[in-house]
Amino acid sequence: MPNRFSQKIILITLFLLSGIFLNAFSQELNCRIQVNSSQIQGTNKTVFEELQKALYEFINSKNWTSHMYSVEERIECNFSITITKQISTDEFEGTIQITSNRPVYNSGYSSPMLNILDDKLHFRYAEGQSLEFNESTHNELTSLIGYYVYVILGFDYDSFSPNGGDEFFQIAEKIVSTAQSSQYGGWKAYESRKNRYWLIENIMNSIYAPIRNYSYVYHRTGLDVMSKNTTDGRAAIIAGLQDLLKVHRQKPNSFLMQTFFETKSGEIIKVVQEGPTSEGMRAYNILKEVNPSKSSEYENIIKRN
Repeated sequence: MPNRFSQKIILITLFLLSGIFLNAFSQELNCRIQVNSSQIQGTNKTVFEELQKALYEFINSKNWTSHMYSVEERIECNFSITITKQISTDEFEGTIQITSNRPVYNSGYSSPMLNILDDKLHFRYAEGQSLEFNESTHNELTSLIGYYVYVILGFDYDSFSPNGGDEFFQIAEKIVSTAQSSQYGGWKAYESRKNRYWLIENIMNSIYAPIRNYSYVYHRTGLDVMSKNTTDGRAAIIAGLQDLLKVHRQKPNSFLMQTFFETKSGEIIKVVQEGPTSEGMRAYNILKEVNPSKSSEYENIIKRN
C-alpha cells in the first residue's frame, strides 16, 4: 500500500505527464515567421526582432481548434512580413505573404495549399507587447493573423473531406465581419475585388462550391492515389477541371479561382505533362480558359505531349 507521500508523487507525475501530452498533441501549425525590415533605415531594429519572436510564439503555441494533432500532423506554413513604412514608433505598413503545404499520402512530397500576397498590412506593435486574439474583437495585427490561420486550416481540411473546412472558414468570416469597423484596408467589399473580404465571400458562396469540392477531388482522389495508381489519380485531377470550367463560365475571374491557380498551376502542369497526349490536350484547353493569365505556362503541357 503506497503511503500518502508516494501517492502525492504519483499524482504530480501524472499531472506533469498530462501537460506534456496536451502540449505535444494540441498545436495545429508548424509555422515559420519572417519579418523583413530592410526597407526601413535609421531605426531601432529590435522591435522587428521582437515582433518576429512574438508572432512565432503566438501562432505556434496557441490552440486554434479543439482537435488533437501529433507533432507529425502539424500543418507546415509560412508568414513572411515585409515592412515598407514606419509611420510612428509603433505603427507600420507593409505586405504579408502566406503559404501552406499538405503532405501527399505515401510520398515525401508536400503539395502547396495556399500562396497569397496581402499588400494591405497596417498595424501597431510596441516592444514587449503581448499578442491577444479574440474573433469577436478587432485588432489589426492579431485579427489579420487569425484570419489567415483559419483560412489555412480551412483549405487543409477541405482537402481531406468535402467541405471539411466549414467550421474554420466560418470563423474567418466572423473575423471579417468584426473588422468592418477598421479604418485600414483589406477588410471591406468596396475597396477591391481581391482582398480578405472577397476571399472568404467566395469560399462561403455556394456558386463557388465546386472549387472547394475540387480541392478534395484533387488531393484525396488525385494526388493521394498516385503513389499506387498514377493513371487513376491523374485522370481524377483532369476530370475535375470540368467543374471549374462551369464555375468560370458562370462567374469568371473570381478571387477564389485565381487564388487556387496561383497556388496550384505549376503542380498541375507537372502532373498533366506526364500523361497521354489526349489527356494533356483536354486539360490544356480547360486551363487556358479558366486561368488565361498563365496561358503561356500551360503551353508546356502540349509541348511535352
